[in-house]
Amino acid sequence: MIARLRGAVVGRGAEGIVLDVGGVGYLVAATPSVLARADGAREVTVETYLHVREDTLQLYGFADVSERDLFIQLLSVSGVGPKVALAAVSSAQPAELRRAIALGDAARFQAIPGIGKKTAERIVLELKERLSEADDVVVLPTGAAAPPAHVVARDALVELGFSVTEAEQALARVDPGLPPEERVREALRGAAA
Repeated sequence: MIARLRGAVVGRGAEGIVLDVGGVGYLVAATPSVLARADGAREVTVETYLHVREDTLQLYGFADVSERDLFIQLLSVSGVGPKVALAAVSSAQPAELRRAIALGDAARFQAIPGIGKKTAERIVLELKERLSEADDVVVLPTGAAAPPAHVVARDALVELGFSVTEAEQALARVDPGLPPEERVREALRGAAA
């Protein structure tokens, strides 16, 4: 297993980046955080996962171990391949996606290209049981009546005409400590600017 590569970025294309490691060029399909880190950098370190199929070997690159671990967890869900798992990990921070899983928020995954309603529900159902305290997930206590403030704010923005993805992006720029109604106001102000 190739778990990490450190080298110079010598190429970039639709398929990913090419890292020169000791004279060998490795093509790595990478998350946006890796691509951003690679811009203008002399040398980058990438956490990797080697996906093996009958006809190909493909390296996937991640900015840190938490991205890679979530990618591997997503691959364990039936119907989720490496391209969909990479799209999911690329869509948000791993902690945010783990929180969505813990809260049963399948709509968060439906907003990711390539993931439909059934796959989103399967991701939440299959991974919810596997999350542990070590995953840094904030979970509501059992029997909690109110949904978390983030979900309330996102759903309000969706009702106002935002897509789930647009609502998530707008809320990412808002202080998470605010109450839901204030988050919605700030997100609307940010969208209007």
